[in-house]
Amino acid sequence: MTQPAQPAEDQPSGDQPDGAHPLGLLPGRVGGLTAAEVAERVARGEVNDVPVRSSRSTREIVRANVFTRFNAIIGVMFAIILVVGPLQDGLFGLVIVANTAIGIIQELRAKKTLDSLALIGEARPQVRRDGAARQVAVGEIVLDDTVLLGIGDKVIVDGEVTEADGLEIDESLLTGEPDPVLKHPGDPVMSGSFVVAGAGAFTATKVGREAYAAQLAEEASRFTLVKSELRSGIDSILRFITWLLVPTAIGLIISQLAVEGRDWREAVRRMIAGIVPMVPEGLVLLTSVAFAIGVVRLGRKQCLVQELPAIEGLARVDTVCLDKTGTLTEGGMDVVDLRIIGADEGGEPDADALGDDGARKETVRQALGVMAGADARPNPSMQAVIDAYGDGSGGRRDGWRVIEAMPFSSARKWSGVQLLEPRGDEASWLLGAPDVLLPSGHPALAEVDELGAQGLRVLLLGRTPVPLDAPDPAAGLRPLALVVLQQRLREDAAETLRYFAGQRVEAKVISGDAAVSVGAVAAHLGLPGADHPVDARTLPAEPQAFADTAEHTTVFGRVTPQQKRQLVGALQSRGRTVAMTGDGVNDVLALKDADIGVAMGSGSDATKAVAQIVLLNNSFAVMPSVVAEGRRVIGNIERVAGLFLVKTVYSVLLALLVIFTHSPYPFLPRHSTVLSTLTIGVPAFFLALAPNNERARTGFVRRVLRLAIPGGVIAGTATFTAYALARANHATDLESDTSVATLTLFLVAIWVLAIVARPYNWWRLLLIGTMGGAFALVLTVPWLSDFFQLSLTGTRDPWVGVGIALVAGVVLEVVWRIMRRRTDD
Repeated sequence: MTQPAQPAEDQPSGDQPDGAHPLGLLPGRVGGLTAAEVAERVARGEVNDVPVRSSRSTREIVRANVFTRFNAIIGVMFAIILVVGPLQDGLFGLVIVANTAIGIIQELRAKKTLDSLALIGEARPQVRRDGAARQVAVGEIVLDDTVLLGIGDKVIVDGEVTEADGLEIDESLLTGEPDPVLKHPGDPVMSGSFVVAGAGAFTATKVGREAYAAQLAEEASRFTLVKSELRSGIDSILRFITWLLVPTAIGLIISQLAVEGRDWREAVRRMIAGIVPMVPEGLVLLTSVAFAIGVVRLGRKQCLVQELPAIEGLARVDTVCLDKTGTLTEGGMDVVDLRIIGADEGGEPDADALGDDGARKETVRQALGVMAGADARPNPSMQAVIDAYGDGSGGRRDGWRVIEAMPFSSARKWSGVQLLEPRGDEASWLLGAPDVLLPSGHPALAEVDELGAQGLRVLLLGRTPVPLDAPDPAAGLRPLALVVLQQRLREDAAETLRYFAGQRVEAKVISGDAAVSVGAVAAHLGLPGADHPVDARTLPAEPQAFADTAEHTTVFGRVTPQQKRQLVGALQSRGRTVAMTGDGVNDVLALKDADIGVAMGSGSDATKAVAQIVLLNNSFAVMPSVVAEGRRVIGNIERVAGLFLVKTVYSVLLALLVIFTHSPYPFLPRHSTVLSTLTIGVPAFFLALAPNNERARTGFVRRVLRLAIPGGVIAGTATFTAYALARANHATDLESDTSVATLTLFLVAIWVLAIVARPYNWWRLLLIGTMGGAFALVLTVPWLSDFFQLSLTGTRDPWVGVGIALVAGVVLEVVWRIMRRRTDD
């Protein structure tokens, strides 16, 4: 039916006040459930009680960060020191608090952001009960409720349409298909979709966990942590150390009791001093700090990182699976061409009716603007016409006047206006699908097919003297022009894809849209391999063949949610590290299974809940920053990890030497604290924040141990040699012997730091010099030397220690050069 043109503000809105829904009180409508019927269903549990879960619960976050292997090891040692004292020997326990607090605070910050996003986007659907429309909470909808729909409303639960007045549903978040679907009474609607045109109502047939979107979210609700090679590598080292600690502790306590006699407290303190340095506690803390700082940096770019190791994960990714809708394209469309149809192509034969060739195109432009301006609720295609040719205000000044308007309908496949033209003629102008408006075999259809094969959308503009209210307004239509549109591409998409290509990260586009359309978008962005898109409906069922296709194909169309998940799994089976981006419910399962899930901030709550990274401003251009930040973190952590593991190796060696020689352990926990702080903790913190663009590689533990094992052996041997020589000189002055051992170990450890800090620049040299100066203060300032129980007696033993340290440094240089040559090879 036709309708008089009216301004947009006069149109009914999808956001109606309570009781004023477009279909809420129309006569003859079914009155919905009664209050008693609602109560019965609530009692039976037939209610939409799906809990809103945007992230891990606070309890889960705290538990995951507190109950770790690292905290267990250090916590037991700290508890023992609290019993035997003094407190300054328990300074290492502060690392537990810092490491745990960083992890908890970061995840709670991410949770707060996601929860607030979920609250802002929470829908308040309208239902009809007792013959009246009323707003209810999402969780108050019951089975068989009559849910009312208007423009912009979300479909909260699954159901069956009972009333429809031009009702069109966008199911792109579920299927990936961008075109809205016209719904009629009896058609199903699925939760997760939303209304883009018309109004209607449906009866809820599946609520709660039975609804489609809820089932996907439920399957993805089991929270999984990011696979982190850094974390798993460190955990492997901690696991090995855990098994090593028990026999070492027993050996140390027995040997120290034998040496110290009745002073069991001193024996326990020195046993703790031998065990604590074996645990690379600073490495765990530094990794958390480096990740947290990376999270803060990315947060300034509107990138929310839910888990600290997610930064590392994306830096290791070698394959990025992109969902076209919302990632490469935006919601709208753009007019890319306007092709006038000549008389030889079946166009308007009477050129005088519209003027000469130059005026003809201008007339078409004006008519398109007037048509678009007459549409109170323009769909994406008509909005693109408005963006290109205006809203018709200029045309109205030139003498165009709208008599009747007929909005676009998915059933008709066209929209139209009846216009009074500037020359005084009256005609109907139609804009719609060429295959509907033109007869089969029309010459213009060949060009339409050619453009369609490129993934472009083509609309036909035609003119006819037949009124809009005639039985067939398209009768006698004379085609005038083809309006060529393409989905609006994100401005940053092409540059981001080029960045990934330059970093040897393969991008694959996986979409529910038509394969040809997806391929055209990818080709326009310059993605290699986009000219051979694959329709997912033709994918082989055999797993090996499926994986082969997944690995060698760049663009996939008509992909179902399960197939997205299968594609991710197939790529992972070929050794790929896969990141998946998406915004719809149809992406949830693939996001969860991918090594890294990246969701858009405007996406569904389910996608944001399972993703490790959320792009709050929906900007795909942030991805290179995430990759660069991850590479900085990984490269620098790997650089400084050698410092921590050198300490682990020399601590194990010293413990074994002490056990076998029945000597007092050379250090108290406070000595280990000052050595770790000045040669490892503080310098490693600054080195971990330095720029680093090295590509992430696998084999973290193997590469780190190449320097750590020989470096630790050299440091431990040099330290025990100096300690043994000092004890031979004055066996009763344990404080002096400990001071010589501390000096020797500091010099060797600072040499290791000097190797790790290369290549040098001014601030790295200043850092090494500052650490040396700080240790000199500890030795020379009386209250510091008293606190740490350090005092160098005489000159012989200290200089012997210095000489041994210099020899050890030369050996370190030789070993480092050999190891570096092997690594480069």
